[in-house]
Amino acid sequence: MAARPIVMFLEGEGPDARGRTIFDVLSMNDVALERTHDFIQWLFPLPEPSAAVPDSPVLTPDDIQAIRVSELAPMAMGAATDRMAAFYQTTHDWLTPNDHNHRRITRIIRSLRLLVGDAEADAFQAMIVARVEATRAPVSARSRGYWATA
Repeated sequence: MAARPIVMFLEGEGPDARGRTIFDVLSMNDVALERTHDFIQWLFPLPEPSAAVPDSPVLTPDDIQAIRVSELAPMAMGAATDRMAAFYQTTHDWLTPNDHNHRRITRIIRSLRLLVGDAEADAFQAMIVARVEATRAPVSARSRGYWATA
């Protein structure tokens, strides 16, 4: 069976729908990460379609298995997690009651839990909650609830 585009992307062997490699996405600066809305679905894929980006990848059971057993894909997701953690640690526009980044955070936690493991998902979630609490940001209870159950 030929590798699917999402697996190839996460293994550094293929582009996303816009022709970017994982390395291109990971090297985006914070402004580009904030303004670009079609990369998070590639870094942190899920088995459900994205409402925001209809042509983004939708994981199949074969994709999930291929990513879990891959040597490269979990490392790429680790690098993506580190990049997004740095973004959320150094930016503050998302620290509001409602923001599109809250959905991104939920996606990241869910994708990590599905493809990498509970420890990584829980660590990312804990970092986000700690940042919210440290800044006393008025993030909605709804967003926090999604993060807690992702």
